[in-house]
Amino acid sequence: MREVVFSLLGPLDVQADRKSLHLGGGRRRTVLAMLLLSPGRVVSVDTLIDAVWPGGAPTTARNQIAICVAGLRKLFKDDADAAHLIATSHPGYVLNPQGHRIDAVLFEETVRQARELARGGATAAACDAYAEALSLWRGRALEGVTGPRVQGAAAQLEELRLNVHEEYAALRLQLGRHRALIPELTALVRENPLREQVRAHLMLAQYRSGRRAEALALFRAGRRLLIDELGIEPGPILTGLHNLVLNDSPELTQPPVNPSPAPVTDVAAQLPSASASFTGRAKELSALDRMLDERLGQSPLTIAAISGITGVGKTALAIQWANQIAGRFPDGQLFTDLRGYDEMDAPVAPAIALDRFLRSLGVPGPRIPTDPGELAALYRSVLGGKRVLIVLDNARSFRQIQPLLPGNGRCCVLITGRDLMDQLIGDYAVLSLGLNAMAPQEATGLLAEVAGADRIVGDPSAAERLAVLCDRLPLALRIAGARLAAKPHWSVRNLVTRLEDQRRRLDELSPGEGGVRAGFRLSYRDLSPRARELYRRLGLLSVPDFASWVGAALVGVDAVDAEDLIEQLVDTQLLEVAPAPGPATRYRFQDLLRLFAWERAQEEESEEERTAALERAYGGWLSLADAARTRTYGGDHTVSYGRVTPHPFAPELTDELLADPMDWLESERVALCDVIKQAASGEHTAAYAWGLTVNSTTLFEAHNYLDNWATCAEHALAAAVRTGDTLGEATMLRSQATLAIYQRHYEEAGPLLTRALALFDGYGEIHGRAVTLRNLALCARFSGDLDGATRDAREALTGFQRAGDTAGESHALGLLAQLELERGNQTEGIALCTDAIAMSRKAGSIRGETQNTYRLAEALLRGGDPAAAEEICVKVLALTREDGDRLGEAHALRGIGEARWRRGAWQTARTALLEALEVAEEVSDRFLQARIEADLGCALALRGTSEAACLLEAARAAFEELRAPVWQERSTRVLTRVVTAGGPLSPRDLIDVLDG
Repeated sequence: MREVVFSLLGPLDVQADRKSLHLGGGRRRTVLAMLLLSPGRVVSVDTLIDAVWPGGAPTTARNQIAICVAGLRKLFKDDADAAHLIATSHPGYVLNPQGHRIDAVLFEETVRQARELARGGATAAACDAYAEALSLWRGRALEGVTGPRVQGAAAQLEELRLNVHEEYAALRLQLGRHRALIPELTALVRENPLREQVRAHLMLAQYRSGRRAEALALFRAGRRLLIDELGIEPGPILTGLHNLVLNDSPELTQPPVNPSPAPVTDVAAQLPSASASFTGRAKELSALDRMLDERLGQSPLTIAAISGITGVGKTALAIQWANQIAGRFPDGQLFTDLRGYDEMDAPVAPAIALDRFLRSLGVPGPRIPTDPGELAALYRSVLGGKRVLIVLDNARSFRQIQPLLPGNGRCCVLITGRDLMDQLIGDYAVLSLGLNAMAPQEATGLLAEVAGADRIVGDPSAAERLAVLCDRLPLALRIAGARLAAKPHWSVRNLVTRLEDQRRRLDELSPGEGGVRAGFRLSYRDLSPRARELYRRLGLLSVPDFASWVGAALVGVDAVDAEDLIEQLVDTQLLEVAPAPGPATRYRFQDLLRLFAWERAQEEESEEERTAALERAYGGWLSLADAARTRTYGGDHTVSYGRVTPHPFAPELTDELLADPMDWLESERVALCDVIKQAASGEHTAAYAWGLTVNSTTLFEAHNYLDNWATCAEHALAAAVRTGDTLGEATMLRSQATLAIYQRHYEEAGPLLTRALALFDGYGEIHGRAVTLRNLALCARFSGDLDGATRDAREALTGFQRAGDTAGESHALGLLAQLELERGNQTEGIALCTDAIAMSRKAGSIRGETQNTYRLAEALLRGGDPAAAEEICVKVLALTREDGDRLGEAHALRGIGEARWRRGAWQTARTALLEALEVAEEVSDRFLQARIEADLGCALALRGTSEAACLLEAARAAFEELRAPVWQERSTRVLTRVVTAGGPLSPRDLIDVLDG
């Protein structure tokens, strides 16, 4: 059994092995949410029914709840090996949380720990626990799961979250972090204006930050709101604080947590002053506080190392914390900028830094040796037994800082640098803090500190967008805030508009020769030539993330070398590892770093070099997507992509990446959509767009990504038309028609296919013509023109045979079998089904074999052998679930349901058909839903319930709307028979009417 991670504190999400599980439709999600809200406790079926259908439940409610639970059990068994996670226990079900993780439970446990720590006086540790608890939240609790019961429980969680925010803020006020709290509390007051405790915390934070007038104005605004909204005056918390602020009471002054001793003139005090606009980084500050509490005065030496990309705020955090705890180091505070990454100056040599430190510690110049080893020894001797804080800023390497480390545990060393320095971590007990972009609330808080709170709070959506455009990078945020402060006539949106232009964003954030671009340039300068080349070319891509094989294509190296180069970029903070659901590592840029890489490519590479690199990358995606499609559909037919050629990879790499073709396509889905759009915009790369769209349809169709399908086909078609690519235009017209067929919009598909057929004929493309004819046959069949459908299907079969596409042959044979069955030619239909199955196996097409096997089951149903048909559909169900084919799963369940009612087993038929209906609703196949409703009507007609006629009428109306005359006529006949009978019917009564 693997650990399953349930996330309720945000949109409902379930993961096993870091991969999100597909929970299914809304009913199933509601049932799971209810069980998760009461882990280890029985939730009755009646409670679940009320949660799913608060306005009144259907008669099939208990069955449908059972189906939802069965689906969840199967999901957990198949994807997490957790078959017994949900147990039946009268009068309902219980979810066993043992061995699994529920974030809401973890949140409450962590809050309890924080409260215990706070009661014990461990304020810094309590803050850390509160921060950890709040970090579990990803949005509003159970967002997207509807219903009064679930929403009521979600509201309770939200209330607890607010209480925790208030308790956490109170502790940070005790620690003197009032300035950093203001942006966060401002947002909380805006979101919860009637909560008096939050408003009181913000008033106190403003007062202690020297903003007395704002604190009084905040009270007045709150008082007006309470009177207007509730008709009451503020309570004692607010009114008492208001009086204290009016009188400048000494009670409001925050005493220092660790009082500094009286100044001593001969003690080094070299710390720069902390930034007046410093905000955020509460989690990191708490971690540093806890480290100091736990380690100071012990062996080994207390060391913290802060790393991150230029501009992420390493130095600001170090100086902020150093000033906060300086009073705990009465023997001095040393600071040096080691200039590890300076554009003009070389890194400071250890001997020079030691000389300066020794002089600051009171060692006379004549006593200071020149030998580096003797310098370091004297330094350690002078520090022996003393409590000194040493800040080594902007360090480049372990070799540079090693001589500057004291030899006793009474000192504390704080290091900042771009790299984590593996040697330091390996040889010392180091608290390593890797800084990333600020949290959204922290970022807007920093903007407010620099530009003024009124401007930022006045347009929160523009402020959030400005923070995103700055990558929530402190350096960029400070520059943006300073620009707003210097331009009082600009609105926040003015600056947002300027930064939205990607070609000038770095210019706006790099005043003079400094700013963001200057810092990035230093990191880029230190790369090896090949790593710089890869960095530039990765910046040409518009994808949100990528695997290392993309780098191999861009610079023409093997996969291992590409991974090594990418890891160099990660080590220098120019790339970061992206969270990915699958086992393969993926990487991504921050937007500003991508823009800098793109700039470097424009400056340092010719257009021909840039285009060639992009074509190799697009060709790599095309090569792998083509192989994924072939391995999924079977056959060995080679598709022609006209003007472009796939970029080949070593067979062993392809095999490794495509061990599961559908998993690979899923992992690349977002990247494929972006590559298609980017390739479509180029003159020389447009053909890659339609080639990638053709192959991506393998995933789009199987997993119901219809919006992706439509958008990609639209971009690729426009590009083909613009560049005069006849083959691409024909292929994308056919793709759009296939999508229309999938959505049962046959009237849209027909004209598209007719245009595509004419273009294929003109081009002389046999295979494309055959696929188009097969789709025309589908349209004719649906409209009731079985003769036309048979003619097109036979011509398509001939085309597939000429093109050597055995998988295409199997599909055409299966379609011909379906047509013969609908004509009533059971013998011929079964023979063609058998041929189609054999051809699918020859092609190695599991999906083709599954579809044709299902057709055989339908033939057996028409032939009067429902038992054999059900047996086959059970096999089809297993295959579709293994393949992740939700549409195929719904068809198989429908077939099982029909086979059962034809045998008279109406109850088990209803169970299968209700499950089929849930899946069909999920994949939005209205035609299949109508067929299932018709079968449900037949099943209930065996019992004689009034619901049977309602279901049959709904199916008939749907068939009429979908312009499916054959099925409309069949459902009308059955409906008439059911209404006339007025009571239970036998299976034979229904079969005679339905198949007659």
